[in-house]
Amino acid sequence: MKIRNLIIGLVAGLLTINLLSSYVLNSTSQNILKGDTYFNLMRYKDAIAWYNLNSSKAEAPWKIARAYVCYGDNAPATEKEVNFRNAVKASKRCIQLEETNSNGHTWLAAALGNTAMFEGSKTKVKLCNQIKVELNRAITLNPKDDIAYSILGSFYREIGHISWIEKQLAMAFIGKIPEGTYADSEKALGKAIVLTPNIMRHWYELGLLYTYWGKKPQAVVAFNRAKTCPVLVSSDNKRIAAIAVHLKNLE
Repeated sequence: MKIRNLIIGLVAGLLTINLLSSYVLNSTSQNILKGDTYFNLMRYKDAIAWYNLNSSKAEAPWKIARAYVCYGDNAPATEKEVNFRNAVKASKRCIQLEETNSNGHTWLAAALGNTAMFEGSKTKVKLCNQIKVELNRAITLNPKDDIAYSILGSFYREIGHISWIEKQLAMAFIGKIPEGTYADSEKALGKAIVLTPNIMRHWYELGLLYTYWGKKPQAVVAFNRAKTCPVLVSSDNKRIAAIAVHLKNLE
């Protein structure tokens, strides 16, 4: 009887553990899903609160970083820096938990790009090099990461906009700036668009590239295509307003 009771106790214990494990997994999944729901509603602070309930898993920190970046894009000027720096911390946390998570590297690049505006010239150059490393890592891990390609396209555009003389001066005084051209930007943004054609950012950034490049007809096409994309993040509303201005200037 004692052996039978022991076996029954062990079985009951295992069932309890399995049920608890299932409950924890389901709760974890629900927390992430709830966070995703609020993110899609552009209620970024609420999304972060739900993601934080599961911050020990790599999926949550990169989504926290994404939400901080999106919130920071439209936050008052006095709140931008703290949100972008929180995004850096969250994305680094993702990478610590799971170095092979491409989203962690993508959103670290995005967060660093936003914090750069609060840094001095030497730090900006260091961040440029780090951003390039993170984007390359993200794309190596996930060749279908359209966000990484889109950010890389923006990165190459801004690098390509710097003159040779400015690059030489920068190298002499603050450090080497990564290489990049308008053609590199066009290729990266084109890849992002092929992967996910209905993201407004991809087309908008392509329109900016063609504007920089002096290719007005192509810029008009890109901006008009951007207007047809759905508003998925709060910064898309700013893009819609900016598109109207760019198209007016391109007339």
